[in-house]
Amino acid sequence: MKKTLLVFCLVLLSLSAGARKTITSAEAGLVGDGRTLNTTALQTVIDRLSREGGGVLQLQQGTYLTGSILLRSDVELRLDKGAVLLGSPNPDDYTDLREQVEGKPLPKSVYSLALVVAYKGRNIKITGRGTINGQGRKVALAIDSLHLKGIRKDPNYFTRLNRPREIVRPNLLNFMECEQVELRGNHYEGSACWGLVFVKCRQLHIEGLDIRDRDYWNNDGIDIADCHQVVVRDCHVDAADDGICLKSDDATATNKDILVENCRVESSASAIKFGTASAGGFQDIIIRNIKVKNTFRSAIAIESVDGSICKNILVENIDARHTGNAIFLRIGKRWGKRQAILENVILRNITCEVPFERPDKGYDMRGPIDNTMLNPIPSSITGIPGMKVKNVVLENITITCPGQASKGVRYIPLWNIGSIPEKINSYPEYDMFGELPAYGFYLRHVDGIVFRNVRFKLDGEEFRPAFVLDDARNVTFERITYPKGHDKNQIYWKKD
Repeated sequence: MKKTLLVFCLVLLSLSAGARKTITSAEAGLVGDGRTLNTTALQTVIDRLSREGGGVLQLQQGTYLTGSILLRSDVELRLDKGAVLLGSPNPDDYTDLREQVEGKPLPKSVYSLALVVAYKGRNIKITGRGTINGQGRKVALAIDSLHLKGIRKDPNYFTRLNRPREIVRPNLLNFMECEQVELRGNHYEGSACWGLVFVKCRQLHIEGLDIRDRDYWNNDGIDIADCHQVVVRDCHVDAADDGICLKSDDATATNKDILVENCRVESSASAIKFGTASAGGFQDIIIRNIKVKNTFRSAIAIESVDGSICKNILVENIDARHTGNAIFLRIGKRWGKRQAILENVILRNITCEVPFERPDKGYDMRGPIDNTMLNPIPSSITGIPGMKVKNVVLENITITCPGQASKGVRYIPLWNIGSIPEKINSYPEYDMFGELPAYGFYLRHVDGIVFRNVRFKLDGEEFRPAFVLDDARNVTFERITYPKGHDKNQIYWKKD
């Protein structure tokens, strides 16, 4: 009897799972003409599906204009080929939908506004072959105009750069404190701020996305903040800011058990980045099989500058072409009382070609650059006094450097490397120290670094050595290959 009952229950569960309700856009009364605002109709059908046990909202071919919508538990938003979910250009159509869940006003943050929102939900999906377009440039410029006309003042307006701050511009997606989230397929474009944002989510699977986020400033591709059990796979990201970015805003949280693989990234900032926000940490992270091109800053940037615990990281099989910098590892102390940790990192099988000219010329929103003339900047691994970067292995690394350095542009004699600023509290970036006296790697405040089978190529002449080390302990060099004619005096190590 018990066995029969168990089989019966399993059959019922199977039938229930297979009979998920699907409501098409036509059945929901949505208007796909690109002009009619569908926010209320979309939210009504999403709420109904969730309330009735879950199901699929299928957007058929057409263009569905909307403001902010809230995806709820057990709902899948599926876009057919030719279906476009189009963000309204009117800033008034974007509201903080977290407040619907909490039933009270919440403090404003960069996570307050988005086109598509999920908050404290579970089993939520966005799938298909359509497009989600936030019309970000139109939205951002409308917000800017409202401020300048005095209609809606932004108290934190970025006067120096003449644009509204991130907090008042909607992201494309905000998923916060959700579980069992899946995004598969679809094209995403046109955020007014960050792109696809995931905060404190668990069991997050992102696969096969095509992201082009180049409408306005701060257009990251994918932002993952303090999430656990994450897979990002087979995505193409083309972003005006960082491509795939891990962040940590909460000192009591962390990013953990994350795999990013088989992705192509282009960026007018850094391709793969840990930080800048780094209050909690990054642990047990694998980044592999990544192709990078036309990227202004670093192919790989790992930053612990707000007291984070950053350890147990594997980065492998990276092919970076036409990229401004290969590797940037940094400990800093911007805020937070905790001692920052950056240790136990493996970087292997990495090829990077660095051009002499900036590599992101095709972007409208190009990463800002210091007006000071500098020679090409090397990769760097740097801590600060009392906080060392520890236990890093760099293996099977090939970097083609542009060369063409000139003492007439800038020059730091090796006897004067103590003049290089620490910039302990500064925003971390590969060019933050200004001129550096190496063309390959600059190391400072490090302990336990291994260079194994590292090869340098030069496209032009260089007067600087490949390596410069300052306050460096337990650094080993195995099988280092230098360009022809540059095989002597290539390591300058300032001893205590």
